Amino acid sequence: MKFMLLCYDDEQAWQKAGQAALASAMQEAVSLCHEIAAKGQYLTASPLHPVATATSVRVRDGKRLLTDGPFAETREQLGGFYLIDVPTLDDAIAIAARHPGAPLGTVEIRPVLELAGLPERP
Repeated sequence: MKFMLLCYDDEQAWQKAGQAALASAMQEAVSLCHEIAAKGQYLTASPLHPVATATSVRVRDGKRLLTDGPFAETREQLGGFYLIDVPTLDDAIAIAARHPGAPLGTVEIRPVLELAGLPERP
């Protein structure tokens, strides 16, 4: 079963932790990707640029509205994602709990709804 792990981070907490802590967490995340890839569970993953680089798009009454930054004002922002293929939710929970961002943020787990007729990945 495919699961999306959405990694929410507190960017200010990472800034306080320092560049060395962030670099260490990134390396730990890369190692986790290699470990789950060796088990055939890894599909893709990527961190995102800081929330200040985001553009939110909404359409209201047929008009496109653009907002710099995230749509919601929250302490945690979406910082990256993993797409994994594991047998059970418990397996996804075990991987999410090992993510280096979990102690400073949240890793949300959502089952992927697979739609027929979508283009195949290259």
